[in-house]
Amino acid sequence: MSEDASRSGQPTSLMASEIAEAPAVAEALYVDGNIVARAAELSRRSFPFVVICGRGSSGHAGVYLRYLIETRLGLCVSASAPSVVTSYDRVPQISGALFIVISQSGRSPDLVAATRAARAGGALTLAIVNDEASPVALAADLVLPICAGPEHAVAATKTVVNSFIAGAALVAHWATDHALQGGLAKLPTRLADALTLDWSAWCDDLNCAPAAFVTGRGHGLGSVREIALKLSETLRLPAFGYSAAEFRHGPRASVSTMTPVLALRQADAVSQGIDDLVRDFRRANLIVHTCGGPGGTLPWLPDGHPACDPITMLLPAYCAIEREARRRGLDPDSPSGLTKVTETL
Repeated sequence: MSEDASRSGQPTSLMASEIAEAPAVAEALYVDGNIVARAAELSRRSFPFVVICGRGSSGHAGVYLRYLIETRLGLCVSASAPSVVTSYDRVPQISGALFIVISQSGRSPDLVAATRAARAGGALTLAIVNDEASPVALAADLVLPICAGPEHAVAATKTVVNSFIAGAALVAHWATDHALQGGLAKLPTRLADALTLDWSAWCDDLNCAPAAFVTGRGHGLGSVREIALKLSETLRLPAFGYSAAEFRHGPRASVSTMTPVLALRQADAVSQGIDDLVRDFRRANLIVHTCGGPGGTLPWLPDGHPACDPITMLLPAYCAIEREARRRGLDPDSPSGLTKVTETL
C-alpha cells in the first residue's frame, strides 16, 4: 500500500481491510437463515452435555459459546482435547451429546479427526465454519456457515467476530432468548461505531513492555484470550489472557509496572469483580487500561447487551494492534513463523 493511501486513511494492510469488513459480514450472518434452522434442529433434541472443539481464535469463540450455553441453556460444556483421538487413539464415548467444532478454515487435521471420532462415538456433530466445503464441514452432521467471505491475512479478525456471533445467535434462537436476539440485531451498527474508537493509549504503553496482560470475566473471557493471542502473533509480544478471578490465584505476582494490563468490563454480574481487580492494580501503581464501566479509561460506546459487548470490544483492540504492528515495522498480514491454515495432529 502506498504512502499516499496511508495518509488518506485507507486500510494499509489486509488485516486492516478485513477488520473494516466486520460490520458488513456480521449483517450478512445475522440475516442468514441457517442459524434459525440449526437452532430449530437442536431445540427438537435433548442433550446430556455439550463438547466444544477449536484451536486458537476458534477456541476463544468456543470459550465464549460455552458461557452462553451454560447460562442460557443450563447444559454442562466440556472442551475437547483432539490429541486424545489423534495421538492416544481413543474414541470418546459421548453418545447423545452435542459436539460443536469451530474452525475458520475447516482444514486442520486434528479438528477433522476429532469431529469424525465424536460422530462415531454417538454425538450429534455441528460445524461452525467459514468454508462449507471444508473437510471439517464434510465430517459433521450439521453445518453452520459464518458467512465471513475470504480472509487472507494470517491473523484472523472478521472470521473470529462472525464465529462469536454465530455461536451467540445459535444460542439466542435455541434458548428463545429475545433480549439476546435484540442485542445481536444491533451488533452491525455497534461494530461500525467501534471501528472509530482509538485505543492507541493502550498501545503506547506496550511500546517497551516485555509482556502484557488482558483480563475480564464471564462472557468476556473469550475476547480476553483472543486479544492476548493477537498481541502475541501480530506484535510478537508475550501476552497472557486471564480471568479476573484467576489473576488472584497466582498470575497477579507476575504483573509489574513494566507489564500493562487491559481490562474488558461488560455490564453484568461479573463487573464488580473486574472493578475490584482494576482498583487493586491501580493502588499498586500498575498500568491498567479499562474498557467499559464508570472507571473506563479507553474510548467506548454506551453499554449494549452485556453478552454482545465483548464481541464489539474486539474491533478497537484489533485496530490498535494492527496500527501498532505497522508502527513497529512489522507485517500484520504475515506474522513470523505462522501460516493461514494451521495443520496440527
